[in-house]
Amino acid sequence: MSEAAMGDSAVRLCVVVPCYNEEEVLPETARRLAAKLSSLVERGAIAPSSRVLFVNDGSRDATWALIKELHADPARLGVEGDAPWFEGISFAHNEGHQNALFAGLMRALDEGFDCAISLDADLQDDIDAMDEMLEKHRAGAEIVYGVRSSRGTDTAFKRGTAEAFYGFMRWLGVELVSDSADYRLMGRRALAALSGYREVNLFLRGIVPALGFTTDKVYYVRGERFAGESKYPLKKMVSFALDGITSFSVKPIRWVTLLGGLSIIVALAMFAYTLVSLALGHVVEGWSSLMVSIWLVGGLIMVSLGIVGEYVGKIYLETKARPRYIVAEATDGVAHDGELRA
Repeated sequence: MSEAAMGDSAVRLCVVVPCYNEEEVLPETARRLAAKLSSLVERGAIAPSSRVLFVNDGSRDATWALIKELHADPARLGVEGDAPWFEGISFAHNEGHQNALFAGLMRALDEGFDCAISLDADLQDDIDAMDEMLEKHRAGAEIVYGVRSSRGTDTAFKRGTAEAFYGFMRWLGVELVSDSADYRLMGRRALAALSGYREVNLFLRGIVPALGFTTDKVYYVRGERFAGESKYPLKKMVSFALDGITSFSVKPIRWVTLLGGLSIIVALAMFAYTLVSLALGHVVEGWSSLMVSIWLVGGLIMVSLGIVGEYVGKIYLETKARPRYIVAEATDGVAHDGELRA
Protein backbone atom coordinates (compact mmCIF):
# COMPACT_ATOMS: atom_id res chain seq x y z
CA MET A 1 0.00 0.00 0.00
CA SER A 2 1.40 3.43 -0.95
CA GLU A 3 2.06 6.12 1.70
CA ALA A 4 -0.54 8.38 0.08
CA ALA A 5 -3.19 5.70 0.27
CA MET A 6 -2.29 4.96 3.85
CA GLY A 7 -2.46 8.64 4.72
CA ASP A 8 -6.02 8.81 3.45
CA SER A 9 -6.99 6.07 5.90
CA ALA A 10 -4.95 7.26 8.90
CA VAL A 11 -6.73 6.57 12.17
CA ARG A 12 -6.42 7.97 15.67
CA LEU A 13 -4.85 5.13 17.58
CA CYS A 14 -4.75 4.72 21.35
CA VAL A 15 -2.23 2.22 22.69
CA VAL A 16 -3.51 1.04 26.08
CA VAL A 17 -0.84 -0.23 28.49
CA PRO A 18 -1.91 -1.49 31.95
CA CYS A 19 0.87 -1.01 34.51
CA TYR A 20 1.47 -2.49 37.93
CA ASN A 21 4.89 -1.92 39.53
CA GLU A 22 6.56 -1.42 36.15
CA GLU A 23 9.17 1.20 37.04
CA GLU A 24 11.99 -1.01 35.74
CA VAL A 25 10.56 -1.44 32.25
CA LEU A 26 8.51 1.72 31.75
CA PRO A 27 11.23 4.05 30.36
CA GLU A 28 12.31 1.48 27.77
CA THR A 29 8.68 0.66 26.92
CA ALA A 30 8.00 4.36 26.36
CA ARG A 31 11.06 4.78 24.13
CA ARG A 32 10.09 1.86 21.93
CA LEU A 33 6.43 2.86 21.70
CA ALA A 34 7.34 6.45 20.86
CA ALA A 35 9.61 5.26 18.07
CA LYS A 36 6.92 2.94 16.74
CA LEU A 37 4.19 5.58 16.75
CA SER A 38 6.52 8.11 15.11
CA SER A 39 7.25 5.58 12.36
CA LEU A 40 3.54 4.89 11.83
CA VAL A 41 2.76 8.61 11.62
CA GLU A 42 5.56 9.16 9.10
CA ARG A 43 4.10 6.40 6.93
CA GLY A 44 0.61 7.88 7.24
CA ALA A 45 -0.75 4.78 8.97
CA ILE A 46 -1.99 6.67 12.05
CA ALA A 47 -2.88 10.26 12.81
CA PRO A 48 -0.42 12.52 14.69
CA SER A 49 -3.03 12.83 17.46
CA SER A 50 -2.59 9.15 18.35
CA ARG A 51 -1.53 8.48 21.93
CA VAL A 52 -0.16 5.94 24.39
CA LEU A 53 -2.35 5.61 27.49
CA PHE A 54 -0.71 4.13 30.57
CA VAL A 55 -3.13 2.84 33.22
CA ASN A 56 -1.51 2.72 36.64
CA ASP A 57 -3.22 -0.07 38.57
CA GLY A 58 -2.42 1.12 42.08
CA SER A 59 1.34 0.50 41.77
CA ARG A 60 3.43 0.63 44.93
CA ASP A 61 6.60 1.81 43.24
CA ALA A 62 7.42 4.87 41.13
CA THR A 63 5.31 3.80 38.14
CA TRP A 64 2.84 6.70 38.39
CA ALA A 65 5.64 9.25 38.90
CA LEU A 66 7.30 7.97 35.72
CA ILE A 67 4.02 8.16 33.78
CA LYS A 68 3.56 11.79 34.83
CA GLU A 69 7.15 12.51 33.82
CA LEU A 70 6.59 10.90 30.42
CA HIS A 71 3.57 13.14 29.94
CA ALA A 72 5.28 16.33 31.07
CA ASP A 73 8.85 15.92 29.77
CA PRO A 74 9.57 12.59 28.04
CA ALA A 75 13.03 13.74 26.93
CA ARG A 76 14.24 13.49 30.53
CA LEU A 77 13.65 9.74 30.33
CA GLY A 78 15.41 9.40 27.01
CA VAL A 79 12.34 9.48 24.75
CA GLU A 80 13.20 11.20 21.48
CA GLY A 81 10.86 13.39 19.47
CA ASP A 82 8.60 16.34 20.21
CA ALA A 83 5.21 14.64 19.87
CA PRO A 84 3.18 14.46 23.14
CA TRP A 85 2.61 10.74 22.93
CA PHE A 86 1.93 9.87 26.54
CA GLU A 87 -1.12 10.17 28.74
CA GLY A 88 -2.01 8.33 31.92
CA ILE A 89 -4.63 7.58 34.51
CA SER A 90 -4.07 6.19 37.99
CA PHE A 91 -6.38 4.04 40.08
CA ALA A 92 -7.01 4.85 43.72
CA HIS A 93 -6.40 1.17 44.52
CA ASN A 94 -5.11 -1.95 42.83
CA GLU A 95 -8.09 -3.40 40.93
CA GLY A 96 -6.45 -6.05 38.77
CA HIS A 97 -5.13 -6.30 35.23
CA GLN A 98 -8.48 -6.83 33.52
CA ASN A 99 -10.06 -3.78 35.15
CA ALA A 100 -7.04 -1.66 34.26
CA LEU A 101 -7.25 -2.83 30.67
CA PHE A 102 -10.99 -2.17 30.52
CA ALA A 103 -10.52 1.33 31.97
CA GLY A 104 -7.98 2.19 29.30
CA LEU A 105 -10.20 0.91 26.50
CA MET A 106 -13.18 2.87 27.80
CA ARG A 107 -11.06 6.00 28.09
CA ALA A 108 -10.04 5.55 24.45
CA LEU A 109 -13.71 5.24 23.51
CA ASP A 110 -14.69 8.32 25.52
CA GLU A 111 -11.95 10.43 23.95
CA GLY A 112 -13.00 9.55 20.41
CA PHE A 113 -10.12 7.38 19.23
CA ASP A 114 -10.83 5.30 16.12
CA CYS A 115 -9.22 2.17 17.49
CA ALA A 116 -7.19 0.90 20.43
CA ILE A 117 -4.37 -1.61 20.71
CA SER A 118 -3.85 -3.14 24.14
CA LEU A 119 -0.60 -4.71 25.26
CA ASP A 120 1.35 -5.36 28.45
CA ALA A 121 4.17 -3.12 29.64
CA ASP A 122 6.77 -5.90 29.85
CA LEU A 123 7.90 -5.63 26.20
CA GLN A 124 7.19 -9.29 25.48
CA ASP A 125 4.56 -8.51 22.84
CA ASP A 126 6.14 -7.63 19.50
CA ILE A 127 5.11 -4.03 18.83
CA ASP A 128 6.10 -4.41 15.17
CA ALA A 129 2.94 -6.53 14.81
CA MET A 130 0.97 -3.27 15.15
CA ASP A 131 1.68 -2.47 11.49
CA GLU A 132 -0.12 -5.58 10.29
CA MET A 133 -2.91 -5.09 12.83
CA LEU A 134 -3.61 -1.63 11.42
CA GLU A 135 -3.50 -2.94 7.86
CA LYS A 136 -6.05 -5.64 8.67
CA HIS A 137 -8.21 -3.05 10.45
CA ARG A 138 -8.13 -0.85 7.35
CA ALA A 139 -9.11 -3.93 5.33
CA GLY A 140 -12.29 -4.28 7.39
CA ALA A 141 -11.44 -6.26 10.53
CA GLU A 142 -13.04 -4.67 13.59
CA ILE A 143 -11.01 -6.85 15.98
CA VAL A 144 -7.49 -8.10 15.24
CA TYR A 145 -5.94 -10.61 17.64
CA GLY A 146 -2.24 -10.87 18.29
CA VAL A 147 -1.54 -14.61 18.35
CA ARG A 148 1.69 -16.23 19.42
CA SER A 149 3.23 -18.28 16.63
CA SER A 150 4.97 -20.51 19.18
CA ARG A 151 5.50 -20.95 22.92
CA GLY A 152 9.22 -21.56 22.73
CA THR A 153 9.97 -18.99 25.45
CA ASP A 154 7.64 -20.68 27.98
CA THR A 155 8.63 -23.34 30.45
CA ALA A 156 7.23 -26.82 29.87
CA PHE A 157 4.92 -26.36 32.87
CA LYS A 158 3.51 -23.05 31.65
CA ARG A 159 3.13 -24.35 28.11
CA GLY A 160 1.30 -27.46 29.30
CA THR A 161 -1.03 -25.59 31.66
CA ALA A 162 -1.85 -23.00 28.99
CA GLU A 163 -2.77 -25.68 26.46
CA ALA A 164 -4.85 -27.49 29.08
CA PHE A 165 -6.65 -24.26 30.01
CA TYR A 166 -7.55 -23.35 26.43
CA GLY A 167 -8.69 -26.91 25.72
CA PHE A 168 -10.77 -27.03 28.90
CA MET A 169 -12.42 -23.67 28.15
CA ARG A 170 -13.32 -24.78 24.63
CA TRP A 171 -14.79 -27.99 26.06
CA LEU A 172 -16.94 -25.83 28.34
CA GLY A 173 -18.25 -24.03 25.27
CA VAL A 174 -16.33 -20.77 25.78
CA GLU A 175 -15.14 -19.08 22.59
CA LEU A 176 -11.44 -18.29 23.01
CA VAL A 177 -8.66 -17.47 20.57
CA SER A 178 -5.88 -19.95 21.34
CA ASP A 179 -2.44 -18.53 22.19
CA SER A 180 -3.88 -15.03 22.29
CA ALA A 181 -3.73 -13.00 25.49
CA ASP A 182 -4.61 -9.29 25.66
CA TYR A 183 -2.55 -8.06 22.71
CA ARG A 184 -5.25 -7.05 20.25
CA LEU A 185 -6.68 -4.21 18.21
CA MET A 186 -10.29 -3.16 18.72
CA GLY A 187 -12.13 -0.70 16.50
CA ARG A 188 -14.54 1.91 17.78
CA ARG A 189 -17.64 -0.23 17.17
CA ALA A 190 -16.12 -3.09 19.13
CA LEU A 191 -15.19 -0.74 21.99
CA ALA A 192 -18.75 0.62 22.05
CA ALA A 193 -20.11 -2.93 22.21
CA LEU A 194 -17.66 -3.82 24.99
CA SER A 195 -18.88 -0.85 27.05
CA GLY A 196 -22.26 -2.58 27.33
CA TYR A 197 -20.83 -5.46 29.36
CA ARG A 198 -21.63 -4.63 32.95
CA GLU A 199 -20.23 -7.55 34.95
CA VAL A 200 -17.67 -6.83 37.63
CA ASN A 201 -16.00 -10.20 37.11
CA LEU A 202 -14.22 -9.32 33.87
CA PHE A 203 -12.64 -11.93 31.63
CA LEU A 204 -11.86 -10.01 28.44
CA ARG A 205 -10.32 -12.98 26.64
CA GLY A 206 -13.79 -14.52 26.64
CA ILE A 207 -15.85 -11.34 26.27
CA VAL A 208 -14.08 -9.91 23.21
CA PRO A 209 -14.64 -12.99 20.98
CA ALA A 210 -18.29 -12.95 22.08
CA LEU A 211 -18.73 -9.44 20.64
CA GLY A 212 -18.91 -10.74 17.11
CA PHE A 213 -17.82 -8.39 14.29
CA THR A 214 -15.27 -9.21 11.61
CA THR A 215 -12.05 -10.51 13.12
CA ASP A 216 -8.56 -11.37 11.92
CA LYS A 217 -5.27 -12.55 13.41
CA VAL A 218 -1.67 -11.42 13.36
CA TYR A 219 1.00 -13.94 14.33
CA TYR A 220 4.13 -12.87 16.20
CA VAL A 221 6.96 -14.29 18.28
CA ARG A 222 6.72 -13.41 21.96
CA GLY A 223 10.01 -12.28 23.45
CA GLU A 224 11.55 -12.41 26.89
CA ARG A 225 10.61 -9.89 29.55
CA PHE A 226 12.94 -6.87 29.36
CA ALA A 227 13.24 -6.40 33.14
CA GLY A 228 11.38 -6.95 36.39
CA GLU A 229 9.28 -9.92 37.42
CA SER A 230 6.17 -11.44 35.90
CA LYS A 231 2.93 -10.04 37.30
CA TYR A 232 1.24 -13.42 36.77
CA PRO A 233 2.75 -15.94 39.20
CA LEU A 234 1.11 -19.35 39.62
CA LYS A 235 -1.38 -18.10 42.23
CA LYS A 236 -2.67 -15.33 39.96
CA MET A 237 -2.75 -17.67 36.96
CA VAL A 238 -4.97 -20.10 38.87
CA SER A 239 -7.23 -17.25 40.04
CA PHE A 240 -7.44 -15.91 36.47
CA ALA A 241 -8.38 -19.36 35.15
CA LEU A 242 -11.11 -19.74 37.78
CA ASP A 243 -12.51 -16.32 36.88
CA GLY A 244 -12.65 -17.34 33.23
CA ILE A 245 -14.38 -20.64 33.98
CA THR A 246 -17.00 -19.21 36.34
CA SER A 247 -17.65 -16.19 34.13
CA PHE A 248 -18.64 -18.12 31.04
CA SER A 249 -19.95 -21.57 31.93
CA VAL A 250 -22.40 -23.17 34.36
CA LYS A 251 -21.18 -26.68 33.58
CA PRO A 252 -19.25 -27.01 36.85
CA ILE A 253 -22.50 -26.52 38.77
CA ARG A 254 -24.08 -29.27 36.70
CA TRP A 255 -21.15 -31.48 37.62
CA VAL A 256 -22.20 -31.08 41.25
CA THR A 257 -25.46 -32.84 40.42
CA LEU A 258 -23.57 -35.59 38.60
CA LEU A 259 -21.17 -36.00 41.51
CA GLY A 260 -24.14 -36.24 43.86
CA GLY A 261 -25.70 -38.95 41.70
CA LEU A 262 -22.40 -40.80 41.54
CA SER A 263 -22.02 -40.68 45.32
CA ILE A 264 -25.53 -42.13 45.72
CA ILE A 265 -24.64 -45.01 43.37
CA VAL A 266 -21.45 -45.68 45.33
CA ALA A 267 -23.39 -45.51 48.59
CA LEU A 268 -25.91 -48.07 47.30
CA ALA A 269 -23.09 -50.33 46.19
CA MET A 270 -21.43 -50.06 49.58
CA PHE A 271 -24.77 -50.76 51.27
CA ALA A 272 -25.13 -53.96 49.26
CA TYR A 273 -21.56 -54.91 50.11
CA THR A 274 -22.25 -54.30 53.80
CA LEU A 275 -25.31 -56.59 53.72
CA VAL A 276 -23.32 -59.33 52.01
CA SER A 277 -20.46 -58.94 54.50
CA LEU A 278 -22.94 -59.12 57.39
CA ALA A 279 -24.52 -62.28 55.99
CA LEU A 280 -21.12 -63.94 55.59
CA GLY A 281 -19.98 -62.87 59.04
CA HIS A 282 -17.25 -60.58 57.80
CA VAL A 283 -18.31 -57.53 59.79
CA VAL A 284 -14.78 -56.41 60.60
CA GLU A 285 -13.81 -56.27 56.98
CA GLY A 286 -16.69 -53.86 56.35
CA TRP A 287 -14.97 -51.21 58.40
CA SER A 288 -12.63 -50.31 55.54
CA SER A 289 -15.48 -49.93 53.07
CA LEU A 290 -17.29 -47.70 55.57
CA MET A 291 -14.29 -45.44 55.92
CA VAL A 292 -13.85 -45.25 52.16
CA SER A 293 -17.50 -44.30 51.80
CA ILE A 294 -17.23 -41.57 54.45
CA TRP A 295 -14.17 -40.06 52.83
CA LEU A 296 -15.67 -40.31 49.35
CA VAL A 297 -18.96 -38.68 50.28
CA GLY A 298 -17.21 -36.07 52.42
CA GLY A 299 -14.87 -35.20 49.58
CA LEU A 300 -17.72 -34.93 47.08
CA ILE A 301 -19.62 -32.66 49.46
CA MET A 302 -16.63 -30.38 49.95
CA VAL A 303 -15.91 -30.19 46.22
CA SER A 304 -19.57 -29.49 45.49
CA LEU A 305 -19.77 -26.78 48.13
CA GLY A 306 -16.60 -25.22 46.76
CA ILE A 307 -17.93 -25.09 43.19
CA VAL A 308 -21.31 -23.72 44.23
CA GLY A 309 -19.62 -21.27 46.59
CA GLU A 310 -17.47 -19.93 43.77
CA TYR A 311 -20.57 -19.06 41.77
CA VAL A 312 -22.41 -17.66 44.78
CA GLY A 313 -19.40 -15.47 45.49
CA LYS A 314 -19.46 -14.12 41.93
CA ILE A 315 -23.20 -13.43 42.22
CA TYR A 316 -22.55 -11.63 45.50
CA LEU A 317 -19.98 -9.35 43.87
CA GLU A 318 -22.23 -8.63 40.89
CA THR A 319 -25.29 -7.75 43.01
CA LYS A 320 -23.28 -5.13 44.91
CA ALA A 321 -22.93 -3.21 41.62
CA ARG A 322 -19.81 -1.46 42.89
CA PRO A 323 -17.61 0.50 40.45
CA ARG A 324 -14.96 -1.60 38.77
CA TYR A 325 -12.36 1.03 39.53
CA ILE A 326 -11.93 4.60 40.73
CA VAL A 327 -9.59 6.90 38.85
CA ALA A 328 -7.82 9.01 41.45
CA GLU A 329 -5.67 11.06 39.09
CA ALA A 330 -5.12 11.66 35.39
CA THR A 331 -2.40 13.46 33.45
CA ASP A 332 -5.03 15.56 31.67
CA GLY A 333 -6.57 16.57 34.98
CA VAL A 334 -9.86 14.80 34.22
CA ALA A 335 -10.51 11.76 36.41
CA HIS A 336 -13.32 9.60 35.07
CA ASP A 337 -14.60 7.38 37.86
CA GLY A 338 -15.28 3.75 37.01
CA GLU A 339 -19.03 3.85 36.75
CA LEU A 340 -20.86 0.77 35.50
CA ARG A 341 -22.03 1.30 31.94
CA ALA A 342 -25.58 0.47 30.91
